[in-house]
Amino acid sequence: MSDILTLNLETEPSLTNFKVRVLLVDDQLIIVEAVRRMLAGEDDIEFHFTTDAREAIDIADSLQPTVILQDLVMPDVDGFELIRRFRAEQAHAHVPIIVLSAREDPKLKAHGFAVGANDYLVKLPDRLELLARVRYHSNAHINRLQRDQAFCFLRESQQKLAAANVELQKLTALDPLTGIGNRRRFDETLVLEWQRGQRDKTPLSLLMVDVDHFKAYNDHYGHPAGDLALKKVAAVLTENLKRPADLVTRYGGEEFAIILPETDSAGAMKVAESCLQLLAHLQIEHSQAPQGVLTMSIGVHTAVPDKSASWSQLVASADRALYDAKAAGRNQIK
Repeated sequence: MSDILTLNLETEPSLTNFKVRVLLVDDQLIIVEAVRRMLAGEDDIEFHFTTDAREAIDIADSLQPTVILQDLVMPDVDGFELIRRFRAEQAHAHVPIIVLSAREDPKLKAHGFAVGANDYLVKLPDRLELLARVRYHSNAHINRLQRDQAFCFLRESQQKLAAANVELQKLTALDPLTGIGNRRRFDETLVLEWQRGQRDKTPLSLLMVDVDHFKAYNDHYGHPAGDLALKKVAAVLTENLKRPADLVTRYGGEEFAIILPETDSAGAMKVAESCLQLLAHLQIEHSQAPQGVLTMSIGVHTAVPDKSASWSQLVASADRALYDAKAAGRNQIK
């Protein structure tokens, strides 16, 4: 026989909705009624009971009590064994258990505490004492639940914040127009690849790319068309990346850069030639350019990083090569 009526019960209470919830496990209805009367009229306390100790665990799973009052001598189930069962359940491992025993026996008390009880009362106790102990143990348990929820909430918030920061870092490293890496991404990556090249003694190649006569293109076709042209150029350059470590970025305006780790000069020239050919294949009209289509110039430089030089020298050398390509008539590689 059991009473498992629930008043405003929530299986996952919020930080502010915890309530003192008592579960009495006792096979004697006279004790059940006496305890019910002691707790009656207390607005902050819910009272539930079962007279069948075999179903106590299931009822506790449903009720999520904040304190358990339990007899020691019951049919079919030993009271000490029931305490052990409660403690073996993760959901009830820390729920306060107050033993209600007919015997004032130090050995029983000691054994009760040894198997996991939190308190021991000889039934029937004084009403004020029972209320005080129920509230004391319940409040301690509720405080623990609130603390655990707060920590859980904090961990979740920290995880969400960390994930948001990762996404923010990705966004701040992307060019909003073309979707490829921006100047910040270029600087960070080149420094890292320069250091890696120093350590591994492997070549590092850099391609500086400039869209030919782009100002004239913008002035003639308009900024929306100019933006679209830059997106297409970015797609062309990205299409020619062959390895995960290769990176294309928008260096600024109509200028782009391609970082090719572990790539010698021959390999870098091959990538540059492929970029020129692919853009030419698109045949993007540019009536203000000598060729009648949109073209680009590329400066290429390769170095094996060492401590006697810096990554800025690699940029300067590739930039000079780009200047030479433009000075020589554009639409070529230097």
